[in-house]
Amino acid sequence: MGEAIVLPADDPQREQLERASWHVSARSFGAQLDVDRIESEGLGRLVTRADGAIRELRADDVDAVLTLDAATSGDYPGGVATRHDPLTPHSAAPSESRRAFGAFLADGELVAMTFVDVHGATAETDFTVVHPEWRRRGVATAVKAASILALSSEGVTRFRTGGSADNEAILRANATLGYVRDEEWITLTRESA
Repeated sequence: MGEAIVLPADDPQREQLERASWHVSARSFGAQLDVDRIESEGLGRLVTRADGAIRELRADDVDAVLTLDAATSGDYPGGVATRHDPLTPHSAAPSESRRAFGAFLADGELVAMTFVDVHGATAETDFTVVHPEWRRRGVATAVKAASILALSSEGVTRFRTGGSADNEAILRANATLGYVRDEEWITLTRESA
């Protein structure tokens, strides 16, 4: 496995590194949604139209969270900048500063979830994932919409998210929710000798 460096896409070091045999192996992004741009009615429709029951996750959902996390562990594109470390029983448990929202089927199966770290008036999405059989149905957008609605009603005014620039599904979901891309990152890699 080679070395990796993550830099802003416009970093002056990029040209020098590429001349030294480093190459772009992945692209990632950051995006922001401020509370004054939130369209609550539209977000509410996304939640109610989604397949499954959308709700905030609780401590007693940890087993379902761990099951979905294990089923999707290989589904994070983008390399080192967007990797997802497998959840543990501790990291799968929501808390006051680590909130989570999910989509459940009638039989209780969790098919989508988003985890959000809250720091004062800012919330940053840690990850959002959907079971492979439930993709392209709007559930990722719905769980993220539910998190925005709930947290903005509690005083969060700035929402941050990011991920692989190759993940078209999450790019579409974020655009639907109103996020504006404001950061572009690259991962440069070089093979080990």
